[in-house]
Amino acid sequence: MDKNLLKKLEQKRQMMIESGMVNGLQNPKTIRLSKQLDQLMNQFEGQTNKKENEQSDNLLQ
Repeated sequence: MDKNLLKKLEQKRQMMIESGMVNGLQNPKTIRLSKQLDQLMNQFEGQTNKKENEQSDNLLQ
């Protein structure tokens, strides 16, 4: 598991929550942060799926 990516995810999530509370959920900054968080989550999921696939492939060999 990429600890650096997890740290980025948590930081971005906190920034988005704070922006939502201060600026509102429809604010462009909050929406931008939400999209950035989505990208990080997709990246994390991709890494997780890749590792799971590699483990499955190793079991089949």
